[in-house]
Amino acid sequence: MSQYWLMKIEPAECSIDDLARRPAQTVPWTGVRNYQARNFMRDAMQVGDGVLYYHSSCAEPGVAGLAEVASGAYPDATQFDPASPYFDPKSTADKPRWLNVDVRLTRKTRLLPLARMRAEPSLQSMALLRPGSRLSITPVTPQEWQAVLALLDAPAA
Repeated sequence: MSQYWLMKIEPAECSIDDLARRPAQTVPWTGVRNYQARNFMRDAMQVGDGVLYYHSSCAEPGVAGLAEVASGAYPDATQFDPASPYFDPKSTADKPRWLNVDVRLTRKTRLLPLARMRAEPSLQSMALLRPGSRLSITPVTPQEWQAVLALLDAPAA
């Protein structure tokens, strides 16, 4: 049974268009430095799970496309690179603290803005919309997934 996730990324780091241009339209989801988000990748994500590719920290945040989990979790190489902003001196090759998965583009969509998602009654319980929600990876229920797909497939307002 597939599960669904919302994964936030800053478009300056890897926009949906950047993902579309990458080899095999796949990117390692590096830089996650929150234990709960790491644990989602390590313990719950499965190859083939659906992903809402969400642009964050930008002029108009929102879902920019659909993707899928393309690998199991493996050590995030950025934790070992002193030149990386994600370097973690406490992490070792023997005991890596941070993991990532690969994410593959399924379909670029028109942007579904955060404001439109907030206005949708069927999405009111979505983790992204909860006050104080700052996690970069959150689970999405099958009902929320279907509601987002319906909004993406509806004629633009």
